[in-house]
Amino acid sequence: MTHYQLVLASTSKYRQYLLSKLSVPFTTASPQCDETPLKNESPELLVKRLAKTKAESCIVEQPSLIIGSDQVCVIDGDIIGKPLNRKTAIEQLNRQNGKTVQFFTGLAVYNNHLKQTHVHLDTFNVHFRHLKQSQIENYVDKETPYDCAGSFKSEGLGIALFNKLEGKDPNTLVGLPLIDLISMLQVQGVDIL
Repeated sequence: MTHYQLVLASTSKYRQYLLSKLSVPFTTASPQCDETPLKNESPELLVKRLAKTKAESCIVEQPSLIIGSDQVCVIDGDIIGKPLNRKTAIEQLNRQNGKTVQFFTGLAVYNNHLKQTHVHLDTFNVHFRHLKQSQIENYVDKETPYDCAGSFKSEGLGIALFNKLEGKDPNTLVGLPLIDLISMLQVQGVDIL
């Protein structure tokens, strides 16, 4: 049986933190990936394609299981990226105010020894409270969620923005579906426990 190292194809501190929760050694690699959606590409297909591309784009010499992940927020049918600044974060939260918003997360595990990639999609629904403008602005100023899809950090103060969260794995909302990842790694002979 081949011994595989785990490689996270991401420089995201959030994904690194999530993977570290599994208490297994891993390294990181910076994926080379154009994240521009293709014409008429659905959010589901986009995140699956990008997760796969990220995992397969990392050049690693030794036998490895390379983990790629990508996430988008969809508001009223529009794919929303990271806000990057205060103004856009406030705009995004105003669009989500009082609504149910979907998050799609693609997850890929690339076995570079066997040249095989397995891809999975996880969906998460976020039900927003009806928020006052001052609440939205106070939240953004306190947590500065400029590098987060949807302009919130559910693992932090962002939890105050919601009425309900619906999904299989709360880690999915942060960007790495650990429950599905554990199953995918098990298929490759890696038992987390």
